[in-house]
Amino acid sequence: MEALLVKDVSKQYSQHKALDNVSVNIPEKTIFGLLGPNGAGKTTLIRIINQIINADGGEILVFGEKLKPQHIEIIGYLPEERGLYKKMKVGDQLLYLAQLKGLSRHDALAKIKVWFEKFEIKDWWHKKVEDLSKGMAQKVQFISTVLHEPKLIILDEPFSGFDPVNAQLITEKILELKENGSTIIFSTHRMETVESLCDHIALINKSKKILEGPKKQVKEQFRSNTFVVEHRGNGFTLPAGKYTVKKQSKIEGDLYTTTLQAVEGINGNQVIRDLIDITEVYSFQEKLPTMADIFIGLVKGEGDEALKKHLQEV
Repeated sequence: MEALLVKDVSKQYSQHKALDNVSVNIPEKTIFGLLGPNGAGKTTLIRIINQIINADGGEILVFGEKLKPQHIEIIGYLPEERGLYKKMKVGDQLLYLAQLKGLSRHDALAKIKVWFEKFEIKDWWHKKVEDLSKGMAQKVQFISTVLHEPKLIILDEPFSGFDPVNAQLITEKILELKENGSTIIFSTHRMETVESLCDHIALINKSKKILEGPKKQVKEQFRSNTFVVEHRGNGFTLPAGKYTVKKQSKIEGDLYTTTLQAVEGINGNQVIRDLIDITEVYSFQEKLPTMADIFIGLVKGEGDEALKKHLQEV
């Protein structure tokens, strides 16, 4: 089942089209990367899902049901703009927010205790939010987002303000939430995080969805049949009509790295067979595009073929 199905959603602000018939299919129990440059329409879509604003057209289904006010209890939302009460104590604030999400006081206290232990912040209960660092406040906001164990979690730039140690801690908790059955929509500009965490992605640009699919499938779509080989010697002749040498550089001594592109239909095994007949191979790998490569190329407006050509050169 889809955790979330967005069908032809549109939103207009005066003269600005924020979303133009956007459709997205988010599978259950996955981490879904919602990507796009600033102003693309991501935040508008997130606010519509959270019923902060209404769409002008289209439909949203949550676990097979049309989006309704009561769905707010199964959604956890961490906005990019943080919204904690600065004068309120951390424990009292989490207790209040948990009860707004439908938890009893007893259950809320028990769950807060668990999360305080997970984050090793047992002595924070009586601290005021205004006395916390940005990273500490972010931890509290993250806890408030997931405390009621929502089936659908929306995280907008969740690593903002975290040092590498705490970013890793949050990463572990996100993976744990997925393992426990939550679906996570993850909006970020950090492509290295998309590479390591996301199962599926959608890319929105200038109010339109321009790419969607499983991350592995998306990367396969932009394969350019480019390979990088470390070998001995800088001179070899590849079979005519099958390969183009794109770049060659010296490592040290008589060790070299050569980047070559094979014509369509030749796989890695065939490349290795051709190479070992003409040179001494030390390492070999296919050069797949990164999500950052794909993101930058598509946002710049390069078509599929132009992007593939660009990826051969990077």
